[in-house]
Amino acid sequence: MSYILLHHSGCSTSRKGLALLQENGIEPQVRKYMNASEQLSLDEVKEIARKLGAASPRAFLRDKNAADVGIDANSTDDEIFVAMAANPKIIQRPILIKGRKAVLGRPIEAMLDLT
Repeated sequence: MSYILLHHSGCSTSRKGLALLQENGIEPQVRKYMNASEQLSLDEVKEIARKLGAASPRAFLRDKNAADVGIDANSTDDEIFVAMAANPKIIQRPILIKGRKAVLGRPIEAMLDLT
């Protein structure tokens, strides 16, 4: 089964995560979800939450960018999902997906648990 890595090349953690996977013999399909042509749809963001086993999108919300797009402590899960699809910079990275499971690479070594 193949791996998909939600990756942002401008993020040092994401770059280190990709390197770690490659060092361990894993060549994932890299999805540069920050690029408009590869941006995630609302359904895809919700599916990632399910694969992560997350009860809320807050589990993979990039807090330091959330306020920039109007997300705060009072925002609903639906509002966060919509904001994530419209503003991919508020999604934590990297995220490794394999089949019906996914893991947030924070710390990056957590991705090896999915291999």
